[in-house]
Amino acid sequence: MKRRVVITGMGVIAPCGIGVPAFWESVREGKSGIKTITILDPAPYPTRFGGEISDFNPLNFFEKVEARRLDRFAQFALVACREAVTGSRIDGGVPKDRIGVVFGSGMGGFSTIEEQHKRLLENGPRRVNPFLIPMMIVNIAAGEIAIRHGFKGPNTSMVSACTTGNHCIGFGLRTIQCGDADAMIVGASEAGITHISLAGFSIMRALSTRNDAPQEASRPFDKGRDGFVLSEGAGALVLEEFETARRRGAPILAEIIGYAANSDAHHITAPCPDGDGARSVMRLALADAGLKPTDIDYINAHGTSTQLNDKAETAALKDVFGEHARQVRISSTKSVHGHLLGAGAAVEAVAAVMAMREGVVPPTINYTNPDPDCDLNYTPNVKAAHPITHAISNAFGFGGHNATVVFKKYF
Repeated sequence: MKRRVVITGMGVIAPCGIGVPAFWESVREGKSGIKTITILDPAPYPTRFGGEISDFNPLNFFEKVEARRLDRFAQFALVACREAVTGSRIDGGVPKDRIGVVFGSGMGGFSTIEEQHKRLLENGPRRVNPFLIPMMIVNIAAGEIAIRHGFKGPNTSMVSACTTGNHCIGFGLRTIQCGDADAMIVGASEAGITHISLAGFSIMRALSTRNDAPQEASRPFDKGRDGFVLSEGAGALVLEEFETARRRGAPILAEIIGYAANSDAHHITAPCPDGDGARSVMRLALADAGLKPTDIDYINAHGTSTQLNDKAETAALKDVFGEHARQVRISSTKSVHGHLLGAGAAVEAVAAVMAMREGVVPPTINYTNPDPDCDLNYTPNVKAAHPITHAISNAFGFGGHNATVVFKKYF
């Protein structure tokens, strides 16, 4: 029998709010965090806006020397984890050698790579930062989290594009279920608003170019959608074996009861047009949770605001949920916070848990022109009171990666 796994802490840093309370208020009320980019000069690019966390000051969280040795993505990871760990009260509550970390990123220290490559070309190899390698590698976030908190359990990192967050949650879930740890700090971080990523996503025409109205640019499932909005941030969750959490009186926020991952094996960037991979992974996750499609009350959709993804995901939802697809509440919180790439699913997991706890479905904002191919109930523009016992969160990434997590309300 698999060990039960619950969530006892959460942390977020996102364009629409630093900390879970601020983040959730924006998501619930549909307050967009998208704005013109200031972290770099966006003038040369077709897209000049994004989900930048412009009010983030690392010196509010780190000493000056320490901040200079951490890439922005690692700073985000540590800030989100600090909130999650503090909220869970796990420090001192569970033996350190029974607490592990699996924390990922789609891109890692891109800004450091760019900056140091420029320094190399302009000033030569002796002027490169000696901390270049540990600043840029993806796994450094997981390593830093463990070092700072003394967590000596299993420690690893996942890199699977926009599916990274859900893969990390799933890996943490399985690690606890099989008994290799009693608690896992899971999540993902991204700081991908850089010159090279903005250029790369722009040249492949993946980004919205609605420069005159940035807050209206992320419009999942809307007929007028023209691409996703590039964002940054991090999401972190503390997963814990149920009896361990119960014995120590931990704050139990929700339970994770299902997970599945698979591959489209179709195309490097495009999903299967008929939603085959998405359909299969949702069915596998429901089977792992022991649920029927009609048991699901809320779906946090991947909902990127791209033509191909939203159409394929809608087709998959119709296949999996049948008639229930028109009754179940769906939303894409990317409409508020944009697409955090590898960190997206981790942040959206927090949104799904908060939706269950409050019985409120967050809206899909900017849904003004219905697409005939996307005709389900996406909770357009305004939140909806709705009891939620079971929720799923989808994540699909470049390379054909798919992962779905199933949550249950804790009573």
